[in-house]
Amino acid sequence: MTAATIANGLTLEYDEHGDGEPLLLVMGLGGQLIAWPLEFVQLLVDQGFRVIRMDNRDIGLSSAIDAPVPTVRQLVLANLSPRPVKAPYTVDDMADDAVGLLDHLGIQRAHVVGASMGGMIVQAMAIRHPSRVASLTSIMSNTGDRRHGRVKASLMPKLPALVARSREEALDRGVELFRLISGPHFDAAAVRQLNEEALARSFRPDGVARQTLAIAGSRDRTRDLGKVRAPTLVIHGLVDPLVLPSGGIATARAVPGSKLVMYPDMGHDLPQPRWDDIVAEIARTAGRS
Repeated sequence: MTAATIANGLTLEYDEHGDGEPLLLVMGLGGQLIAWPLEFVQLLVDQGFRVIRMDNRDIGLSSAIDAPVPTVRQLVLANLSPRPVKAPYTVDDMADDAVGLLDHLGIQRAHVVGASMGGMIVQAMAIRHPSRVASLTSIMSNTGDRRHGRVKASLMPKLPALVARSREEALDRGVELFRLISGPHFDAAAVRQLNEEALARSFRPDGVARQTLAIAGSRDRTRDLGKVRAPTLVIHGLVDPLVLPSGGIATARAVPGSKLVMYPDMGHDLPQPRWDDIVAEIARTAGRS
């Protein structure tokens, strides 16, 4: 893994696999680059891609942002707000970070794939930097319109209790969170192992809180997504309780010519039995560029 200092002075941690067409993977809220499993990455490499994983700002080994940490109450109220709230940075800023990494690597155009908040980031990349995006894949995400792809009502009261305030709490609460949001292929042992690896690498609860506020502080991208001309794939799980399937449907409706793929056995996760299908869809979308 390598650190890149980009134009805004932030340092982003990243790694690379393969030597084909550049493809950038952007993970969601609180997710480090290792949340993209190496076996999944290898499937993309086998399709002819040069795969780049990155830590977003405020998480993993990338730069922390010097800004106040919102409380759980502030985050709940921000999530319920019908309009964007004030935040130290937004999804747009994180999209600019990702383009800064492409600049550092000397990559003019890349296929971009984002999951959850990462889907929001790659959408913003396609809007703000259209010449840099060869194809767009948005997974289990939404357009930020506050009406579609919200948290399932029955899940919302359970989330504050799963906020970890220490490394000791983080492991068990992280596994329980994934149990609640994953589909029927949930593997507790695999999730626990990933969480152990993530905690050994970095523990940044303040960054997770600021990233949560960044989502709540971001604008509705629906109108601007109508201007996106990059080949676009939208993937969503039909049993996703964290970002309801309406988020994927709204995203696909917003982007002209996009393809929507919805899996009945996928929640807010990347279930291993669907990896071959997902990679094949990404490769087909990239082939349209």
